[in-house]
Amino acid sequence: MKIAITGKGGVGKTTLSSLLARELAEQGKRVLAIDADPNGNLAEALGYDADKDGRIEPLIEKKALVEERTGSKPGSMGGYFVLNPRVDDLIDRFSIEVNGMRLMVTGDLKEARGGCYCPENALLRSFLRHLMVERDEWVVLDMEAGFEHLTRGTAESVGALVIVVEPGLRAIKTAEKISLLARQMNIGNVGYLINKVHSEEQVSTIAERLGPDSLWGVIPFDFKAIDADFRGCALYESCDEMLGTVREVIERIKAEK
Repeated sequence: MKIAITGKGGVGKTTLSSLLARELAEQGKRVLAIDADPNGNLAEALGYDADKDGRIEPLIEKKALVEERTGSKPGSMGGYFVLNPRVDDLIDRFSIEVNGMRLMVTGDLKEARGGCYCPENALLRSFLRHLMVERDEWVVLDMEAGFEHLTRGTAESVGALVIVVEPGLRAIKTAEKISLLARQMNIGNVGYLINKVHSEEQVSTIAERLGPDSLWGVIPFDFKAIDADFRGCALYESCDEMLGTVREVIERIKAEK
């Protein structure tokens, strides 16, 4: 099962991704967590100690690997390079173990001048295609807002898309845009989760705008999450009130499997 988490920046995508991944691992599932957010810190949210163990180099920054697999130096534009490089060994080579699951940081797609494709993007897109289409474990993909990482073929392999939204017009509009893109890319199982809620009125207003049938859960504003982030603690051990909603989301996804 492939679960993609998206939404406007700052709404709590990484918080939800970390709790989903940890809970699935606690349930005995084989889990692969993927940090595909350019400003991501999924590793720390899962309990990885960057101060102790060092920064995790994103896949897209591995210049020697990019050149080896695509036949072209990173940063180059134009010319010839392999569009479908070999990627089936990358998880075994570069993922790390964190609290009972595998974690991999992919990095962000590179800006291409004039719409040109580049070797880094070729490697990353091939890796995501392999991940979403050919792997059979539970995959939790922490994405940036939108679908820049996913092609139509990989998007159709998403088993569940969870859009995280907080009370606020910008977050709601982002959720609406993502929902439209999801329909255009034939993602069937799409729902949203309202995070940082202060009142029932906020829930009813958002549900009226986005549709009550697609509402998968509500998480009240929780100072414990802020405190855990401030102290650099894994959210799973700190945000017990959130876990009830996370478990409900997991059961809903399982029911649709």
